[in-house]
Amino acid sequence: MATVPFSDDGIGIANLPNQRHKIVAKRGAHFTIMVVGESGLGKTTLINTLFSTELSPPKNYNKRHQKQLDKLTEVEIIKAELEEKQFKTKLTVIDTPGFGDYVNNRDSWTPIVDFIDDQHEAYMRQEQQPQRKDKIDLRVHACLYFIRPTGHTLKPLDIEIMKRLGTRVNLIPVIAKADTLTQNDLFTFKQRIRQVIQAQGIRIYQPPIEADDEVSAEHARVLSEAMPFSIIGSTEDVTTPDGRVVKGREYLWGVAEVENENHCDFRKLRSLLIRTYMLDLISTTEELHYENYRQAQMETRKFGEQKPRKFENPKFKEEEEALRKRFTEQVKAEEARFRQWEQHLIAERDRLNKDLEMAHSAIKALEAELDNLQVGYRGTGRR
Repeated sequence: MATVPFSDDGIGIANLPNQRHKIVAKRGAHFTIMVVGESGLGKTTLINTLFSTELSPPKNYNKRHQKQLDKLTEVEIIKAELEEKQFKTKLTVIDTPGFGDYVNNRDSWTPIVDFIDDQHEAYMRQEQQPQRKDKIDLRVHACLYFIRPTGHTLKPLDIEIMKRLGTRVNLIPVIAKADTLTQNDLFTFKQRIRQVIQAQGIRIYQPPIEADDEVSAEHARVLSEAMPFSIIGSTEDVTTPDGRVVKGREYLWGVAEVENENHCDFRKLRSLLIRTYMLDLISTTEELHYENYRQAQMETRKFGEQKPRKFENPKFKEEEEALRKRFTEQVKAEEARFRQWEQHLIAERDRLNKDLEMAHSAIKALEAELDNLQVGYRGTGRR
């Protein structure tokens, strides 16, 4: 029978990280990531590239114009279980097709913001139950916001949704399809985006800087300075001119490599999301964003009270406004018609009153003539 060796080196507190490692390795991890951006920016491709697998098949945008009737941002949930070196991670990807794809994008961020809040609400209500063993947790740990590579600056729609997302989730801005910009244009574009983010007070995720670990602190500074990350996504293997087989995109002028830091910031993004700061993203969601939501709700609601639901549905908001406008126009038309009837009735009343006055005058004249005739008749009879 094998015996467990006992160490005389200290009391054993220093072994707690090893115990924690065993617990985490046994349980695995759960990570939820949300991707937000206009269609065609490579969100699905980037997710597949990040995790080196086809989590989601490429979308067919040939029939995208048919969704114009809905005019509503959708929320799609993709779940997968990844394993690397016998460590399992349950991955949940939240996609938001339809965002920013319409002529009128007002309130297109509402389903996204509501989804994030609803996950905090669902988790908070599960914590209030007597049995809390099998809790379902879809709280978003990181949100990648895809910026179209225009080379100019952020659009008003980008600013509006980034403001709302930054206070609810760990927001990480990325410049999609960075291989469509030159290095100088990309550098200028990044500077303009940083200036807008600072001027608008948009909160984005910043990796923690550990003062006692200079190497880790320097790595965190490099990642912070690289935001927004310029990204190239590709799951295809291509051959470079020097014979290397890499993930990238092949052009007439050469190959744009996904994992080449001279071409894009893909490796920095992967380090931030997975290799270095995944646990911090999870703990920040738990200790900051969820606690902020919980505190705000506990201050305004009684224990166990249901969250008041919004009756305003963005899908029907335009139709509601159109109906309200048409109703107002009909009311105005009816009021105008009633005024015409009122004027007609007043005119008819005045005419009838005038006719009545004329009839009264005629009656009085006839009565006077009758009196005169009676007086004359009496005078004739006396003679």
